[in-house]
Formats: sequence, structure tokens, C-alpha cells
Amino acid sequence: MEPTDYIYGIRAVIEAIEAGKEIDKIMIRKELNGELAAELFALIKRDRIYCQRVPVEKINKITRKNHQGVVAILSSVTYHRLDHLVPELYEAGVQPFIVVLDGITDVRNFGAIARTCECAGVNGIVIPYHGSVSVSGDAMKTSAGALHHIPVCREYSIQGAVRFLKDNGYTVVAASEKADINYTCVDYDKPLAIVMGAEDKGISPEVIRLCDRFVSIPQMGRIGSLNVSVAAGVMIYEVVRQRLKAGDEII
Repeated sequence: MEPTDYIYGIRAVIEAIEAGKEIDKIMIRKELNGELAAELFALIKRDRIYCQRVPVEKINKITRKNHQGVVAILSSVTYHRLDHLVPELYEAGVQPFIVVLDGITDVRNFGAIARTCECAGVNGIVIPYHGSVSVSGDAMKTSAGALHHIPVCREYSIQGAVRFLKDNGYTVVAASEKADINYTCVDYDKPLAIVMGAEDKGISPEVIRLCDRFVSIPQMGRIGSLNVSVAAGVMIYEVVRQRLKAGDEII
């Protein structure tokens, strides 16, 4: 991790939050308390910053300097808000297309999906705060810089994000090898969100129940499933194919 990737020390982290620094997460020693720590916790709660209580050894792996039990990992990008992005896309007059990633944990898969999204004109990516990759330096490198150009919305609940998209006129399609409908047999020429699941568990049952359609990519081999970044590429470019055929502008 480069020195510019993090800030350490309670007061330094407080000042970073108050200055509006984009923080990916804050790691705090489990036993930390006191008046200054209480001030930090109040700011974390106010700004809804992702926070982890960890053993001090985990912080020591990041820095051996006088961290006082607190390290803030800085984000490589400024995250967008889904409730801002959705109306902006409608106001721009585009046929919106958003990719929702439910629990992707491999930074290489995330970077590869982001790169495909950017090349295909996807309008945004949604990831959760918990149990997911974030836009780290490694993700940025793997995406070949695509994450600099595509909005990433980090939401507290993927279920809440899916409900919000549905309430705003999006058709939400879940992709899984367990589905019976071929992915080419669905109309994607409409406001659309495609949901891709975690590498090991797929899409969570809670999210699946909210989706409008449930589709699969045919497989003729012996391996159980495609890599999620490959499956995402197949799904994304089927949307591109249909929209180009329909004469929609891909931006």
C-alpha cells in the first residue's frame, strides 16, 4: 500500500473526515475508547462511513507508526449516489443501463467487469458497503483505468438499491446458471439493471426474490459455472447487441 493510500492517527482521521476526504473504510482497534474516539465515532455515524473494529495487529500490518489504533483507507475515486445518478440519466435522455454486483469479492473480477462496463457504455455500477470489493488501487489497475470513467455507487443494501431501481422504472434481471430462461430471450431495450452474484454463492436469495427476470447463459461443458467477469461480459454485450439492433444510442 502506498503512503498516500491511508491516513493514521485519531486526530488526523477526524480532520480528514471534516475536510471531506473520500474514505473507503476506517479500521479501529477493538479496545479503543475515550473522548477523542467518541468524536471520531460520531463523525463516522454522521457520514455513514464503513468502519471495522479489528485487532491492533491488523493495523500494524498497514503501518507501524503512531497510528493510535486508527487507520483510514482512502478511496481511489469519489463514489456516486444511486438516488442522484438515476434521475441524472433520465434527464440526459439515455436508455439507462446499470450493473449491480451482489457481493463480488475478487478485485480482479471487479476490475475486469468495470473495464467491460466502460467499453460497453454501461451508465453505472452498484456495489454494497459490506462483503464486497471497493474501488482500491488494485481494482483501478485491473480495470485499466475504467473506474476513473464510470460512476460507482456504493450502497448500504443491495436489496434497497434494487427496490429503488424498480420503483424508478428499471427492469431488474438476475443472471445465474440455475435459471431456466436463456439470457437472449429477454428484451433489454428498456431501463435496465443486470445483477451479477458473488463468485462462490451467486446472487443472494433476498435479491433474487426482488428481480423481475432470472436468466442463464447456456453451458455445454462439465464445469459448473462461468467466471463472473466472463458471464458479466456475455450479459452486457447481449444488451449492447439488442440496443444496437433497435437503433438506440450507446454512450
